[in-house]
Amino acid sequence: MLLTSDPVPVSTPARHSTLQAVVRNGERVVTIGGDAPVRVQSMTNTDTVDAIGTAIQVKELAQAGSELVRITVNTPEAAQAVPYIREQLDRMGIDVPLIGDFHYNGHRLLTEFPDCAQALSKYRINPGNVGKGDKKDKQFGQMIEAAMRWDKPVRIGVNWGSLDQELLAGMMDENSRRSEPWSGQQVMYEALMASAIGSAERAVEMGMPKHQILLSCKVSGVQDLIAVYRALAQRCNYPLHLGLTEAGMGTKGTVASTAALSVLLQEGIGDTIRVSLTPQPGESRTQEVVIASEILQALGLRTFVPSVTACPGCGRTTSSTFQELAKQIDDFLRAQMPVWREQYPGVETMKVAVMGCIVNGPGESKHADIGISLPGTGEAPAAPVYIDGEKALTLRGEGIAAEFQQLVNRYIEDRFGASSAQ
Repeated sequence: MLLTSDPVPVSTPARHSTLQAVVRNGERVVTIGGDAPVRVQSMTNTDTVDAIGTAIQVKELAQAGSELVRITVNTPEAAQAVPYIREQLDRMGIDVPLIGDFHYNGHRLLTEFPDCAQALSKYRINPGNVGKGDKKDKQFGQMIEAAMRWDKPVRIGVNWGSLDQELLAGMMDENSRRSEPWSGQQVMYEALMASAIGSAERAVEMGMPKHQILLSCKVSGVQDLIAVYRALAQRCNYPLHLGLTEAGMGTKGTVASTAALSVLLQEGIGDTIRVSLTPQPGESRTQEVVIASEILQALGLRTFVPSVTACPGCGRTTSSTFQELAKQIDDFLRAQMPVWREQYPGVETMKVAVMGCIVNGPGESKHADIGISLPGTGEAPAAPVYIDGEKALTLRGEGIAAEFQQLVNRYIEDRFGASSAQ
């Protein structure tokens, strides 16, 4: 019996209308904003002077799914290394666009090292770090002139840790004269947006194409980020880059970034995202790409890798078999994606279920493209496998994990290999 006459509306992310920027590297074109999908961005933590080491990390990030990779360009030696990094990537067949991250001396580096300026596909400019007083406008102008000379888009990236102090002080003084002054936090929000939008307007006045300007106003607090970007999206139609700055390590950084980005993305705000994790000792830099991709996939905005559904375990699943198999299958699918993206178009939409007992196992397996329901504690030592919603066979014995992985492989070849051959 239906409880109401009207169905529950299906929840889908909204879409904020923005201009569309175009980032190029040779024949590779990455669109940002407009009708383009939300893009995943990352950043290296290598010394850019180490061209080989940096190129290797860029390759790893790109293969993990990063569509744009930012590198630090902070010294003449780093600027000299950029063309060699691009050359190494091209030799490895990695065409991901490189973004140059400039602070303090970007005006000189872009002017004095034209090969660097050309090798980069996009420039990040922090208006709080381009000089003080009279120098500020001149140095900012030199960077915009370089972007126009080499036909590069720019991201004007404001950060509350390096906010223009002259601008902030002026706005604080103005606020103190209000009959009902705003809070210091609210004035800071206004200063962040004024710095970003004001800098963009100056760039447009200089002749920079408006659609080739992206904005970001990064903060490290979840509620602060949500408040600033909601207001920013109302006040401009530039493509917006999202990300908590200094999100933190491990669980804290992952949860904070997911909480903030998910709220904004669901409201249609954000055209590129980065999860700025501090890596655990020995942890791969690619973890930030995995998390960013998972956020977009969980919201239904993008698909990057086949999803693996697995139950959390309970008293019915005292064996760790299903946990081990779920991890094994998930690791296997992720490792194969760099090859499968080309070989098996559409494979990223596949759903796999690895369940631990008879309670939800068969049902979840039926909802997946291919699923297995492993025996729980006290259940018969048999594992039914479901393919396209139908029970296909039952696996028994010690080799269940290896046999199921072979079945997954075969399913991918039969379903997605056939479509790619057409």
